[in-house]
Amino acid sequence: MVKSEIIKRGPLRILEKSLRGGLKKGEIGVLASKKGVGKTACLVHIALDRLFQGKHVIHVSYASRVDYIINWYEDVFKEIAKKQKIEPSLEVHNEIIKNRVIMNFNQQGTRTEQVLKSIEAMIRQGDFAADTVIVDGFDFTQSAPDDFGRFKEFAQKAGVEVWFSASLKEKKPLFDEKRYPMTLVNFMGKIDVLLTLKYKDHFVHLNVVKNREYPTTGKPPLRLDPATFLMA
Repeated sequence: MVKSEIIKRGPLRILEKSLRGGLKKGEIGVLASKKGVGKTACLVHIALDRLFQGKHVIHVSYASRVDYIINWYEDVFKEIAKKQKIEPSLEVHNEIIKNRVIMNFNQQGTRTEQVLKSIEAMIRQGDFAADTVIVDGFDFTQSAPDDFGRFKEFAQKAGVEVWFSASLKEKKPLFDEKRYPMTLVNFMGKIDVLLTLKYKDHFVHLNVVKNREYPTTGKPPLRLDPATFLMA
């Protein structure tokens, strides 16, 4: 199957429709859930969708190791290749992966300004015209709204979409009256799109909690297979 067909038939088209066109340049989207539900896999799925479109992706990881990120890309790609019958899969893999850069930082030891300067240097000096920035493992409890706002300013200045993952801490209540995670309440002014993931009935379900200023229309018909973490 050619890449154009994979893009056209991809489940993310459904999500984009639910979000009135998907995340735009200069906007920030957040995937939030408890630990281990599938945020990283979902972010990788979004990144691979962009790579299939010929776009450039910078994946920023705040984890201590990046090998598991690379493994996620390999595993999710293999599952997509198997499901969509991509031939020759190795050739397609090598073609798209050259447009991905993985950067690793320690949140406690690196200021946000340094992270953003490194990303900007990659875009400008490294001649890497990024379209999407993925930020995985960012601890919102260790950040302030103004600090997080610098990512928003960067997204608008660089003209990129930025996707974050957010791990929800085990505290009660978990959500406020607007269904916003308590961990993210102070950051909602800078978040354009908020999706939550929840395991239920043997699947991981995606819920649209915030879509800019539009009223949310409920759950998009999307879920993740917990065995492969592919969107279905």
